[in-house]
Amino acid sequence: MPWIQLKINSQAEYAEQIGEMLSANGAQAVTFVDAKDTPMYEPKPGEVMLWPDTQIVGLYDAQYDMSRVVSQLSKSKLLGKNFNHKLDQLEDKDWEREWMVNFHPMQFGERLWICPSWRDVPDPTAVNVMLDPGLAFGTGTHATTSLCLRWLDSLELSQATVVDFGCGSGILGIAALKLGAKRVVGIDIDPQALLASQDNANRNDIGERIELYLPEHQPELKADVVLANILAAPLRELRTVITGYCKPGGKLVLSGILDNQAQEINDLYSQDFVMEPIEIDGEWARVSGVKK
Repeated sequence: MPWIQLKINSQAEYAEQIGEMLSANGAQAVTFVDAKDTPMYEPKPGEVMLWPDTQIVGLYDAQYDMSRVVSQLSKSKLLGKNFNHKLDQLEDKDWEREWMVNFHPMQFGERLWICPSWRDVPDPTAVNVMLDPGLAFGTGTHATTSLCLRWLDSLELSQATVVDFGCGSGILGIAALKLGAKRVVGIDIDPQALLASQDNANRNDIGERIELYLPEHQPELKADVVLANILAAPLRELRTVITGYCKPGGKLVLSGILDNQAQEINDLYSQDFVMEPIEIDGEWARVSGVKK
């Protein structure tokens, strides 16, 4: 059915209150989007951040009396009588199908493909990972994931033990297993990420081969390959933990790093690794090295 969107721009400090007002006045859903092109890269763990200029969008049934909604909102002290707003009508579409159309199989390196389950695999003889957008970060569309997948594809992983630190959707660990790794251990602070990783591994028929842990339960081991596609701050703070997983001669890849953070992270890890050239993709970077 058709819908109407009510859009209101606000400073971040008032955005959640306005969102609650929209919900109280009949909105079926409320979302917060960037009103300007403002980057936001590293919220603290558990922190929900809004942009300095936030647009609050309320979604209403097209039959809803929007004049009544606007009238009610105008009575609030927060918005006032002549508050700025915009009403847009959305045409009736099969939104689920519209969303699915945007996802296509993607190739990383020579062998590896990431494919949504509703698409045919382009090359049945390739290394195909079936992965749908879902609970956790990492479907291959983001530059940091792409950088790591291309790096993995370049390795000979036969019989390797791999640690995926901050496993998210499990995409890197699953790809490593499909590329020949003997053992993959995924670690994440978010239980939902572990559920997503297990579900994605099951979809790829390797559910019994991947090991998934919260940090407090992670095993002691030395790996041939260590992956950490997280963010610069935890890469700094957890350097000794991440470094400790890698055996001498083992390989390390780090991403989730902005291009202007890469040299700092590279220098930090050079204490324990012989570093390789930094790889840049847009504004994101990949740092890698071999354990001394």
